[in-house]
Amino acid sequence: MMAGIVSLHLSSNTLPCASLISSTKPFFSPPTTRVLLRMPLRSRFPRIYALSSNDIKVGSNIEVDGAPCRVLEFLHVKPGKGAAFVRTKVRNYITGNTVEKTFRAGSMIEEADVMKEKKQYTYKDGSNFVFMDMATFEETRLSAAELGVRTKWLKEGMDCNLLFWNGRVIDLELPITVKLTVTDVDPGLKGDTAQGGSKPATVETGAVVNVPLFVQTGEAILIDTRTGQYMSRA
Repeated sequence: MMAGIVSLHLSSNTLPCASLISSTKPFFSPPTTRVLLRMPLRSRFPRIYALSSNDIKVGSNIEVDGAPCRVLEFLHVKPGKGAAFVRTKVRNYITGNTVEKTFRAGSMIEEADVMKEKKQYTYKDGSNFVFMDMATFEETRLSAAELGVRTKWLKEGMDCNLLFWNGRVIDLELPITVKLTVTDVDPGLKGDTAQGGSKPATVETGAVVNVPLFVQTGEAILIDTRTGQYMSRA
């Protein structure tokens, strides 16, 4: 028996997509492609990771009771009797509260999908502080209430890190050191500089900082944003 050979002749009329296949035009026009490439990674690539309690360390982001938290302290405990466990102190990004949580050694914990993006503080609009992504020019606005005491150290042009979780800003990281100019200080205040005397000084952001007696108006100083303390002359 000879095998039959069947020849199929398909025209573009029978294949609605044939014209698309033969077309030299791309499926996405260049403008659309640019928009997709410039979309923040947090919206394009959501992730769900699990973390072993044995891998917890300071700075880990985990979910506790459905909220993102940052691990501040941890301690692996191996009691004489009973199962080992990990005792942690975590800070809730949403409420700002610090609580202690204990996990069984080796248990799986959901890692919070916290994304960090570099932004530049550009200007203040009413009661809102505007941060811009210098690559996409996307703006993020945060209120003074959301920023809290960190507004004292914000200076236009300063690069910061915004932390996102589920598409919302949950925290802002300032540079550890900020350079600010003293705008007002009592030049006549005297004291024993050898004994570390200090006086209050107002800087350009409006914050008041204790500075050494030798610091005068117009001088630039370095401040530790974590503590709000004077570090040195700039």
